[in-house]
Amino acid sequence: MSRHYDDKARQTLGAINKLIKDGINKFSVMIRHSERLYSQDPDLEPFMGLTIPGKTLAYDFGAALPKHLKPKLYTSFIGRCIETAYLIDKGNTSRHLHQLAHTQIQKKLSPFYINDIEKIIALVEKHGNPQFLRDWFDNKVNETIIDNPGLTSDRLCKVMTDHLESQKTDQIILCVSHDWNIYTIKEFKLGLAHETVGNVAYLEGIIFFERNQQHYVMGVESDPVLLS
Repeated sequence: MSRHYDDKARQTLGAINKLIKDGINKFSVMIRHSERLYSQDPDLEPFMGLTIPGKTLAYDFGAALPKHLKPKLYTSFIGRCIETAYLIDKGNTSRHLHQLAHTQIQKKLSPFYINDIEKIIALVEKHGNPQFLRDWFDNKVNETIIDNPGLTSDRLCKVMTDHLESQKTDQIILCVSHDWNIYTIKEFKLGLAHETVGNVAYLEGIIFFERNQQHYVMGVESDPVLLS
């Protein structure tokens, strides 16, 4: 079973290429995994892989990355993210004949902020995903269930800016993650509420970059914001 979400692979690639054209050569990108399968059984949630179109989308995304930059891939430990990273690697190496470093799993690209998954599943089933996110962002969900959302956003941004510090000039840092992580950054760093801008799409990116020794964050369809 699959659910319909748009993809924003083209918009993510466009934003990356625009930054390159503007002279930015140090940036890291958090993207949502590609189109995935779903199950009615919540116990199978971590194990659901990509759809066939999702596999093609991830492969094509890797092939379309700028030729002069070698992807350095990091991923959540959830299978759909690992599969997305593998196919981005495969597409890029097939098109550009790059020799890439092995993908690294990074815990803080996963939903590390979840403390009680059973209660979260029950709340999402009762209220729906959009309402659960709003309640979480408005600090109406107990921190024994899920960590403070503002602090979670800070931690996610720290992961991405740390990658900027270690990035080589011939690299692009790509971190394959989840929609909730991206919703959180959009809400607290970009001021983009999901009720207004809609769902996070497959392969939608949040881009962190450095300019004049300062760190900025932007969405694929929003202006850069200076990170304090």
